[in-house]
Amino acid sequence: MLNQENCWEAVLAKDTAQDGRFYFGVLTTGVYCRPSCPARKPLRKNVRFYETPEAAERDGLRPCRRCRPADARASAPNGARIQQLCDYIRGHIDDGHALTLENLSRQAGLSPSHLQRTFKSIAGVSPKEFVVACRLEKFKNQLREGGSVTNAIYDAGFGSSSRVYERVDSRLGMTPSEYRAGGEKISISYVCVETPLGLMAIAATDRGLCSLQFGDSREQLLANLRGEFPAAAIEQAKHPHSEQLDLWIDALSRHLQGEQPRLDVPVDVRATAFQSRVWNYLQSIPYGETRSYSEIARSLGKPGAARAVGSACALNRVAIVIPCHRVIRGDGNLGGYRWGLERKRRLLDAEKRA
Repeated sequence: MLNQENCWEAVLAKDTAQDGRFYFGVLTTGVYCRPSCPARKPLRKNVRFYETPEAAERDGLRPCRRCRPADARASAPNGARIQQLCDYIRGHIDDGHALTLENLSRQAGLSPSHLQRTFKSIAGVSPKEFVVACRLEKFKNQLREGGSVTNAIYDAGFGSSSRVYERVDSRLGMTPSEYRAGGEKISISYVCVETPLGLMAIAATDRGLCSLQFGDSREQLLANLRGEFPAAAIEQAKHPHSEQLDLWIDALSRHLQGEQPRLDVPVDVRATAFQSRVWNYLQSIPYGETRSYSEIARSLGKPGAARAVGSACALNRVAIVIPCHRVIRGDGNLGGYRWGLERKRRLLDAEKRA
């Protein structure tokens, strides 16, 4: 049971140490917050306290968009336990028996159902998805070192080649042999279009957008594309464009003009497990809002990884679709942006106006 007076004192003090330990709801606004929420202090008579976000939501409250209370679960007491479990998974990635849900539950000291909920709230993925991500990372490392595809499959803990090929489209961006060859035999079509932010190159495989970049000239954009995919077959899309490419171009154009805030376009990008988590988080940031590098790191359960978050943003090759422009420094400054700070400023200003 929560101590009501202690909870209220923590809310008054905006105590960050209590984030994740309890939540408070404000009945007059219909939202629930973490104790450290910077919003104006509510009246005590309108406040209720909850042990979990689910309890607050059962009372009809919605999460505060300012303090994002659901993300506070990463700082809860189970946060360190889940971090240790992630390390355990990485160390036993080739041992299938050690990575069953039952064994992971014993390692974490949580019931299977509790582990599922807690792990996903902190790591952003389920235990099974995290295991797959770690195996794919080891698999890719083996391929980079020149090992055979077959050996890499079994060394990474996959029971069969079919298990790998089921997942390469979404996580590897190409088949294992293609990845080892640096994109050889991959066909990429591209088109350059004028936008309010200057010239933009849109490049796609048959799986989705693999590159979306701004530049000052077509020559520069093509050189950048060839630098990213040195072994791929790159051709300019011929007129008339395919129906799918025209749909993507139209969606991007409408988004830049503020007419289509939600951008739902498939991407075909290679990423590490951590980069995937960062990029997935970026796509969850609401249109017109921003987050700091440290906020994202804390939300991912890695409070000391702000620099790593910045690196993941810098490695983003699909501008706008993965909206790294919505990440700024904790002091409010824009920070970096690979396509120029002026473009970042204009993107943020346009989103706020819309």
